[in-house]
Amino acid sequence: MRRVTLKLYPSATQATEMERVCDLHRALYNAALQERIDAWRLSKTSIGYAAQCKSVTQIRRDDTAYLGLNAQSLQVTLKRLDMAFSHFFRRVKAGETPGFPRYKGRDRFPGWGYM
Repeated sequence: MRRVTLKLYPSATQATEMERVCDLHRALYNAALQERIDAWRLSKTSIGYAAQCKSVTQIRRDDTAYLGLNAQSLQVTLKRLDMAFSHFFRRVKAGETPGFPRYKGRDRFPGWGYM
């Protein structure tokens, strides 16, 4: 898979819209992280990437703000969280300092991706 980073020069309205989209992706990431933590804490069940991707359909149906976003880009955000957990468990298994996945603030969420 190849990664391409583009330098953009948006207008003020475009920059505002991109910040809104980034905030929605960050909120999805944090909500998915909270869902995984709660599921484990309450019932000792593990929620994976596939289960959370299925819930994206319901999220888009309930919240009109997410309806305007590309479903695949939301899946990329969930994949980012899944990768954070897989790296966490790999480090635990290797005996390294694990570093549990964190909630992302505005300064810790670099952006969103597309497939």
